[in-house]
Amino acid sequence: MNQTNPSSTKSWVNPALYPYSPKSFSVPAGTLRYLDEGQGEPIVMVHGNPTWSFVYRKLIAGLSDRCRCIVPDHLGFGQSDKPYDWSYLPSDHAANLSLLLDSLHLDGITLVVQDWGGPIGLSYAIAHPERVKRLVILNTWMWSVRDDWYYQVFSGMMGGILGRFLCRHFNLFARFVVPMAYGDRQKLTPEIHRHYLDGLPTGDNRKGTWVFPRQIIASGEWLDSLWAQRGRITSKPTMIVWGMKDIAFREKELRQWQAAFPQAEVTRLEDVGHYVQDEAGETVVKLMLPFMT
Repeated sequence: MNQTNPSSTKSWVNPALYPYSPKSFSVPAGTLRYLDEGQGEPIVMVHGNPTWSFVYRKLIAGLSDRCRCIVPDHLGFGQSDKPYDWSYLPSDHAANLSLLLDSLHLDGITLVVQDWGGPIGLSYAIAHPERVKRLVILNTWMWSVRDDWYYQVFSGMMGGILGRFLCRHFNLFARFVVPMAYGDRQKLTPEIHRHYLDGLPTGDNRKGTWVFPRQIIASGEWLDSLWAQRGRITSKPTMIVWGMKDIAFREKELRQWQAAFPQAEVTRLEDVGHYVQDEAGETVVKLMLPFMT
């Protein structure tokens, strides 16, 4: 595993929206691209499905003048490699993230997580609590939902044969689920939406987008193991910013975070949906600046 010089930004990326050049890092299954912008205390931002570091562009723009923003694209997403024969299991994504962060020798990390970035990113914090200083939790979870019918239905449909077909042939998550997940769909302009579509141009590129929903239930044992170790991180300064119009993570999931992190600063954004950092990135920056100081 090694780092290389910054690689060129893909031609489909609009530099007016994403004026950054990713660096490359080799993991056993391929090459990860990640941003490393600014100097100062490190902020690591971890995305979910079907997004990539582009979803954090507003946070990077608002924080990189005073902090070092490190934002990877998981394998199978964004500008990273998309090997079809890889597992795409969330635990394996977590292993890739750990390799990258270990190579950067970071301390005092502010960890920002959302969607599948929650369990993937927080698994690093649980394994290395001495390296993580603060947590910023956007709409996500980190526990088994095997007994929750809501997730059973979603995982069964989207991660089953039908979901696999629709992801492969119609780019289901990027084309249809992303717009549904916004609280205000007008904020998902065609040009912003294109960056999620063009990041997954072929059927073989989209394997990660249907493995993730299947693993909502199938990775229950791994999620249980993380939740059982939450005591390693619950004392850390924590801020929760929650989009209340989210169709994936609801008030119920927010309450579970609050019970586990009773000292957390909680902000509810009533008109915001699932992708808080994209839909309300400027608000998240305004909340993070005093939280970090």
